[in-house]
Parts: sequence; structure tokens; C-alpha cells
Amino acid sequence: MSHEDRFTTLDLTLPPAPKPVGVYRPLIVVDNMAYLSGHGPLCADRTLMTGRVGDEVDLENGYAQARQVGLAMLATLRDQLGSLDRVVRVVKLLGMVNAAPDFLDHPKVINGCSELFAQVFGDEAGVGARSAVGMGSLPGNIGVEIEGIFEITG
Repeated sequence: MSHEDRFTTLDLTLPPAPKPVGVYRPLIVVDNMAYLSGHGPLCADRTLMTGRVGDEVDLENGYAQARQVGLAMLATLRDQLGSLDRVVRVVKLLGMVNAAPDFLDHPKVINGCSELFAQVFGDEAGVGARSAVGMGSLPGNIGVEIEGIFEITG
């Protein structure tokens, strides 16, 4: 099954592909690698999910924010590459969690994105290397920001 077919069967809704809010590109392709800039939890209505995890929101909401970030990343991949079928595999994700100082479950938050990618791209191609780290703050008080590297076809 193709990535686009799998995406359709999951009945997911993508937000609009986010536009840069600074001096950067959402995606750069070098050879067969796509480097995706950091994305936040952008919703279909163009609002952002916010709240410091472990303080203003709980782990479940942090997970939901990471999943929403994954959907925003998919929107950018589809917008910039033309199709999710151009993705060969997820290579690396860097997940940043706006976390309370005593919050310790950063990987469980970023699983929201990682599990989504495994569903869309399959267990082998959708799971790559990953880091999940805590931050003292993130832009606009979003709870999660994730950037990624993807292998793609020409």
C-alpha cells in the first residue's frame, strides 16, 4: 500500500501547510534527503495548540500536540514534494517539549508524532532515529516543536 493510500485509510485531516514566520524555508532538499524545519502543533483552523507540558497541560495533551505537529509536518511534505509517496523513510526526528522543570516523560510526548509516522509510512519506513528533549520555553508557548530528516525519491 502506498503512503498516500495508507494516509487516506487512516481518515486523517491535514492542517494547511505552515508558512514561514521568519527567515527560513520549511523544507530543503539536498540530493535524496529532505530537511524539514521545526514545526509546531498547527490545527486545521490555523490556530496553535499551546501549554507547557507538566504544568499547564498534561502528558495526554502533550502527546496530542506532538501528533498534531506530525500532521503539520505531513502537510509540508505533501505541499513541497507533491506526494507523501516520495518519502522513502523517516531518518531522524528532533522533538522539543516545552516542559516544566520536573517533567520527565519527553519521549512519551514525542511518541505522538512517531506513532503517527509509523501509521502513515509503515513500521519500517516510518520509524527512524530520534531525540526527545525538554526546553525552558518554545515560541508562542506551544508545547511541542519537531524537526525532521527524510529520505526521498527523486
